[in-house]
Amino acid sequence: MHEAIQPPAISPSASWPQGLVIRPATPADAQQVADFHNLPGYRAGTLRLPYQSAEEVRRFLEQPRGENINLVAVIDGLIVGDIGLIRAGGRRAHAAMIGMGVHDAYHRRGIGRALLGEVIAIADEWLDLHRLELTVFCDNHAAIGLYQSFGFETEGTHRAFAYRAGTYVDAFAMARLRM
Repeated sequence: MHEAIQPPAISPSASWPQGLVIRPATPADAQQVADFHNLPGYRAGTLRLPYQSAEEVRRFLEQPRGENINLVAVIDGLIVGDIGLIRAGGRRAHAAMIGMGVHDAYHRRGIGRALLGEVIAIADEWLDLHRLELTVFCDNHAAIGLYQSFGFETEGTHRAFAYRAGTYVDAFAMARLRM
C-alpha cells in the first residue's frame, strides 16, 4: 500500500510540532471535522451553531471554490485544527478572509501557528494577496496574540457582533497588509 508523503512546508520559517501533518481538507474528513467543530471551546471562538453535522461539513468540503484554501492539521491520524482562506473577487481580488480553529485538547502546541503560517505563505508567495482579514472575539486573547505575531493589526471593533451563550459579544476586525 502506498503511504502519502508529507510535502515540505510552504512557509520558509515553518516550525511545526513533532508529528504534525498539514494537508488539504477532503470530504472524507467530514466526521472528524464536525466532531472537533462541536467542541465547546472551538465553537465559542467561531460563529458556528451547536451540533454541526458531518453531512453539513461534507457538503461544504465538496463545493469547489476556485483559489480558496481549506487545510487541516493532523496528529496521529486525528484532525486537530483547520484553516480556510476565502479569496475576494473583483476590485477586492487583492484580499482574502481567514477563519481557523484548533481542537480543544490541542491548544498551545503550535498547531494554530503552523496553520496560519502556511496560509500566509500561500497568500504571499503564490496568490500575491496584499490584504488578509479576519474577525476574532475580543475575549480570545490567545488568538489575538497569535494574529498580532504574524503582523495582523486591529482596525476596529464590531460591537455586539454575535450572540454567544446567552449574551452579545464584541469582535475585533483585524488585517495584515503586505504592500
